[in-house]
Amino acid sequence: MEFNLAFYVHHHGAGHFTRTAQIITRLSGFNITLLGSNLKPFVHLLPANIDVIHLPMDTPEDHDLYFQDGNTVDALHYAPLNVKGISDRVAMMTEFFRSAWPLVLVVDVSVEVTLLARLAGIPTIVMRQHGLRDDLPHLMAYQSAEYLLAPFSASISPVSAKWIEEKTIFVGGFSRFSEGDSNNEMERHVAVIVGSGGTSINAAFLKFLVISGSDFYFHIIGKIEGKQIEHAHIKYYGHLDEPKAVLDQCRIIIGNAGHNTVMEMASLNKRFIGIPESRPFEEQVDKASAISSFPGVRIFLPESLYHTDWNHMLTEMEDTAPSWKDVIAESALEDAANAIIAVGKRLYG
Repeated sequence: MEFNLAFYVHHHGAGHFTRTAQIITRLSGFNITLLGSNLKPFVHLLPANIDVIHLPMDTPEDHDLYFQDGNTVDALHYAPLNVKGISDRVAMMTEFFRSAWPLVLVVDVSVEVTLLARLAGIPTIVMRQHGLRDDLPHLMAYQSAEYLLAPFSASISPVSAKWIEEKTIFVGGFSRFSEGDSNNEMERHVAVIVGSGGTSINAAFLKFLVISGSDFYFHIIGKIEGKQIEHAHIKYYGHLDEPKAVLDQCRIIIGNAGHNTVMEMASLNKRFIGIPESRPFEEQVDKASAISSFPGVRIFLPESLYHTDWNHMLTEMEDTAPSWKDVIAESALEDAANAIIAVGKRLYG
């Protein structure tokens, strides 16, 4: 029996969408639907044949007059009361589950959506992430899934229970970039990637960075919070759908320790200064810890940014050859796609 595929994409930052968009490039011949909130800024990056269901946000609005957090539910991360957006999105998702059957749903990520799908009789594949995820809601989502898909190698996997490891398919790391061109690198040129999910890399830090690192030139990719400072050693690019040309010419990259940024640095084999930001379940802290021993990688907590001699640090980094051995797998996207298809074939013949 033919079956359909769907991906639930969490709205925080751009990483969940980026990962999904890469995987679906290897899933030709299937009816594919993306479900999520705040997807409109990204839909232009999708192939025209991908359907998108725009879900309302699950947070209270002004018209939710009777909103309350409600009593604690140990098995769920988020279950407030009297939020119309939640009622509407649940209705939209369950109607989609009914109409799109037979269906396999890839969840990146949400405990509540995973469990809702299971209650509706829809098989799920749950994307694994770094962080402390041994709490009851995560364990229930993992238990309910057909299997877990890890977009990273087992060598940098977070410590987990044996049954979770056995249920996980480690496809290895992947990113939107192929191997970088180190021949284009210019000495003393540094790229600074400003993420969209909340970051310590703001105008105040850039001002400190360009003064403390006065021997270097900085290329700023992304939207800066605060008033941009004008300086001969700073060049602003704003948001770039295709930043590889800028990254290729820089010997060092500064950015947050989110999954996609880390995988892009590994793909390009870049010297990387990672700044782990506060995220649920300490995701970026855990990711940063997993890569901290790699040659050419340095990790700085946000509180240490203004207590660093950046001229000294960046000069030291330039003299270190980077190595991201075993992080990226050339077959990762194909393996992820094949694993998803295998679930559908096993369930639907």
